[in-house]
Amino acid sequence: MSQALPAPSPPPAPHSPATSAEIRRIRRNGLSIGIATGLYGISFGALATASGLDVWQAMVLSLLMFTGGSQFAFVGVIGGGGSALGAAAASLLLGVRNTLYGLVLSRTLPRGGWRGAARAQLTIDESAALAASGTSQAAQRAGFWAAGVWVYVFWNLFSLAGALVGQYVADPAAWGLDAAAAAAFLALLWPRLRRGEAVAVAIAAAFVALLTTPVLPAGIPVLAAAAVAVVAGLLPARSSREETR
Repeated sequence: MSQALPAPSPPPAPHSPATSAEIRRIRRNGLSIGIATGLYGISFGALATASGLDVWQAMVLSLLMFTGGSQFAFVGVIGGGGSALGAAAASLLLGVRNTLYGLVLSRTLPRGGWRGAARAQLTIDESAALAASGTSQAAQRAGFWAAGVWVYVFWNLFSLAGALVGQYVADPAAWGLDAAAAAAFLALLWPRLRRGEAVAVAIAAAFVALLTTPVLPAGIPVLAAAAVAVVAGLLPARSSREETR
């Protein structure tokens, strides 16, 4: 006895009401993230010009480098008397994570042309995180562009404001700008300390940085602390290989 096959269900609409509502919500979140993150640009701009960079140099870093942690590391090393090579190495190391974000996002975002170039420029912590919060490809794309574009706009606007103010700061320590880089790092790191392993790695890295700062040139303690995270990241992979033997 033959049995009739069920009729194929129609393909889902590209933007169902639920998806459209999610996209609107995620775009609002992108604007909020852009304003909140952009405010850190005031500290960066002021610290950059107070550390010896001019306004144009500070803005080139914001426009082209555009990754807050790397920018603070660069001006922090320069302001501490370190070499340009040490500053570049510290900022490059902190920016490697964006490459990993790009590999994950390449499945849903454009790879070539001007859109691919824009995606590479806007791949940061905030855009990757908001994209990951989407439940559909359309929502993921909306989250990436909303966070990336708004953070870029507000970060550069506030960086310019901070750089203009920083020109008139004779003593960065008097305004607390000498601690701005460390405070910004802590603000960026704190929301990510949700697991015990992450807390342990952060404490170990801070301990290494404290030990090496008095004896090593500026910029090298950042690399030493980052090495702790690299070693910690390799340990689970090593243990898993040993279990499979």
